[in-house]
Amino acid sequence: MTVTRKTDALVIGAGAAGMAAAEMIARADRSVVIIDREEATGGILLQCIHNGFGLHHFGKELTGPEYAESFSDTIGKVPVDVLLRTTALRITRRQSFIEVLACSADHGVTLFEASAVVLAMGCRERNRGTIGTAGTRPSGVFTAGLAQRLLNIEGYIPGKRAVIVGSGDIGLIMARRLTWTGSAVAAVVEILPHPSGLTRNVVQCLQDFSIPLLLSHAVTRIAGRNRVEGVDITPLVNGVPDTTQTRHEPCDTVLFSVGLIPENELSKTAGVALSPDTGGPVVDHLLQTSVPGIFACGNVLHVHDLVDYVTEEAQRCGTHVADYLSGTSPADTATLPVAAGANLKYVTPNRLVSGLKSHFFSRALIVREKAVLTVHQEENLLYSRKLSHVRPAEMLSITLPAESTAGCAPGKPLIFSLS
Repeated sequence: MTVTRKTDALVIGAGAAGMAAAEMIARADRSVVIIDREEATGGILLQCIHNGFGLHHFGKELTGPEYAESFSDTIGKVPVDVLLRTTALRITRRQSFIEVLACSADHGVTLFEASAVVLAMGCRERNRGTIGTAGTRPSGVFTAGLAQRLLNIEGYIPGKRAVIVGSGDIGLIMARRLTWTGSAVAAVVEILPHPSGLTRNVVQCLQDFSIPLLLSHAVTRIAGRNRVEGVDITPLVNGVPDTTQTRHEPCDTVLFSVGLIPENELSKTAGVALSPDTGGPVVDHLLQTSVPGIFACGNVLHVHDLVDYVTEEAQRCGTHVADYLSGTSPADTATLPVAAGANLKYVTPNRLVSGLKSHFFSRALIVREKAVLTVHQEENLLYSRKLSHVRPAEMLSITLPAESTAGCAPGKPLIFSLS
């Protein structure tokens, strides 16, 4: 039997983004329900038992579970209904509301009718199949996040000697975590000429434990039939593998830390337009997607480097949702398209309203000291800011003052660039 339930806002995902957005909606005296397929709130934070979270938002260093607990306690003090072990299956935009079909072992099948929906499903890992590493399919091959869950939540040690493919933050953190358990980490192998993770993680997780970081190298083969027996590691010369210098590294475990992808399979059921640059939804100044009433924030929108930035963005999203529900959202009649220019991978949101203070996130494509971020509309320089250093691994947070876009020509894009 299907039960129909009405609410002002439905938030899909109970991680940092979902909880932060729901809190702001509830504080605006709107009914809000959070659904999540897991058994507890917190999302990926629950398996991140290392510290380093909360420095921006709480002003102190917390572990992932501590950060999650802080928000779980907060939403416990406001009128937010949290339904766990509940999986959203489909989103459909109806004429006057948004319909979300969900199922749960506890609550059965529920058809939610909401005036607004917040997408906060987070992201998932790219895996071996995504990058096409050659070899057989032995046991001992994991994504770094799966290995983190096995070790920190399930209590299983993945192996005795590991090679980590890719220098994303989860892989760097797992290099340290495996070392703490007594497992050896032979090397972290990165195809790029620079690390993919935060500098602090390179220092604290690799250099402090004398773990080799092989830049401009690739794992070109995984050996072993029943269990991983080793990998072939090949240096890259001008981006091309030099097989004459391939060496074999014995190991019984391979962890892949080769990037994250916003989890948008559910978004597609609603017809939400996705950005080819981020893999997440295209959103306007309200963080509203191409489908009216559906908003997005956190890692489902674009992959963040710090959970503090996830929270900041989600709180803005929750405020925008509350304004949308009350009919007080800023007018969108004069929105301007936003685009990434030289040396930037993306800029989000994808549109802004001229003459309003606007917040953006972006990622660099280059490693550079003393860079300059600029925003132009055609030949007109609207904004300029000096940056002490930029790295692809470190997200850029940009706030455009209201006066910088006042009087912009309608319809013409604003180009963000890095030099």
